[in-house]
Amino acid sequence: MESAARFSAIFVVLFVLVGALICTRLLNYNTETLFGATPKTSQSYPHKTGEIPKKAPGKLEIPLNCPAYDLRGTCPSNYPTTFHPEQNPERPSPSTCPEYFRWIHEDLRPWARTGITREMVERANRTANFKLVIVNGKAYVEQYEKAFQTRDVFTVWGFLQLLRRYPGQVPDLELMFDCVDWPVIPSHEYSGPNATAPPPLFRYCADDNTLDIVFPDWSFWGWAEINIRPWEVLFEELKEGNNRKTWLEREPYAYWKGNPAIAETRQDLIKCNVSKEHDWNARLYAQDWDRESKEGYNKSDLASQCIHRYKIYIEGSAWSVSEKYILACDSVTLIVKPRYYDFFTRRLMPVEHYWPIKDDDKCRSIKFSVDWGNTHRRKAQAIGKASSNLIQEELKMDYVYDYMFHLLNEYAKLLQFKPTVPKKAVELCSEAMACQAEGTEKKFMLQSLVKGPAVSEPCTMPPPYDPSSLFAVLRRKANSIKQVETWERNYWESQSKKS
Repeated sequence: MESAARFSAIFVVLFVLVGALICTRLLNYNTETLFGATPKTSQSYPHKTGEIPKKAPGKLEIPLNCPAYDLRGTCPSNYPTTFHPEQNPERPSPSTCPEYFRWIHEDLRPWARTGITREMVERANRTANFKLVIVNGKAYVEQYEKAFQTRDVFTVWGFLQLLRRYPGQVPDLELMFDCVDWPVIPSHEYSGPNATAPPPLFRYCADDNTLDIVFPDWSFWGWAEINIRPWEVLFEELKEGNNRKTWLEREPYAYWKGNPAIAETRQDLIKCNVSKEHDWNARLYAQDWDRESKEGYNKSDLASQCIHRYKIYIEGSAWSVSEKYILACDSVTLIVKPRYYDFFTRRLMPVEHYWPIKDDDKCRSIKFSVDWGNTHRRKAQAIGKASSNLIQEELKMDYVYDYMFHLLNEYAKLLQFKPTVPKKAVELCSEAMACQAEGTEKKFMLQSLVKGPAVSEPCTMPPPYDPSSLFAVLRRKANSIKQVETWERNYWESQSKKS
């Protein structure tokens, strides 16, 4: 009886200890925490080395270690910390980066003379959603303010995938990131002989009057709230959708579908829709995302929207992530005069990759562009094909990561201080985010997960623009737009004479 009592007492103690351990793990997981549970310091697992084998036969894949993370709540340290693609004899030679990489030098030019001090970085926290710190190949995030939807979550996820792709190659750095659409660093406040250097602030877009540093947006890794899949997945679906109908088989009108409520310029566009009084060659549709979510997004599949010869891109409250999807469609992209640019759109050339539309005379401008394209079919098809080729060849996910890599490397060269981990920052890794994510977020993270280190070096950066070559690019754009405006004016003068 005494032995039985002793056994029962031991059993009760063990039961209480196990229960306490489980409860502690559950309490540590706060579903409202932005980036999942806060991991502790990195934990080593039974692996001989963190380096890639010197004679790797091909691409090395390292899956997420969720069981270990769930057990210990720590970021694994078994992922390679060095990157030696030159040790793989089968590796491809690095390519030359696309032309738009040259804008990295221009975006960082405000700090070329002064460098970037810690004080400058800290001044950028006024509107930043988070600070990202990379030290010894590990990522740490200090959150300031929750971003709209999951923009910040998938932006940070993108940084983590870059570290998986190029282990040990991303330099130590500290940066501030603002996930709001519109830029906030006005250039006029930092011009003149006695002006201070601007705070370096990363975001998704900028314009000619601001100095914000543009960076690939969150949707490249998925937009969970509206079921837009990661770019690498959608990229292939769009190519397939393009082949369903030839350009001549498509509807000979200009198509747009979106939310007109977020901007006056979009509300103005809706006035160009077909009516009893006018047919401006436009077929415009208001997107109801609430209804779409209830109906399973059956009517918002982007790969099924390449059925018109012309597609309209128009900005919302600022730049819109829709631009890359529209440009990928083989249709002639009609771009309503934009104010903002993202990291790759400065590469676009009017009449070569898109057709410019006036923002103050949209309806007449759209009608002329469609009439011109339906009359000059071969030239119109060439414009549509040029834009989709640019997206397919220059906006592959490989180049998106390489743009991030080169931008961060050039940025880190400007830092005048040694990056350190803030006290309030938490270490993040792919396991810390994906293993505890749920639903669509988890699905998109797994779809966009970098499986292992790249098999080749990043593409080779092109040189910066010299003043004359940059001026030539800008002048060519301006002259192309003026040429279209001249054609359009002559068209409407001839129409007036006929009536």
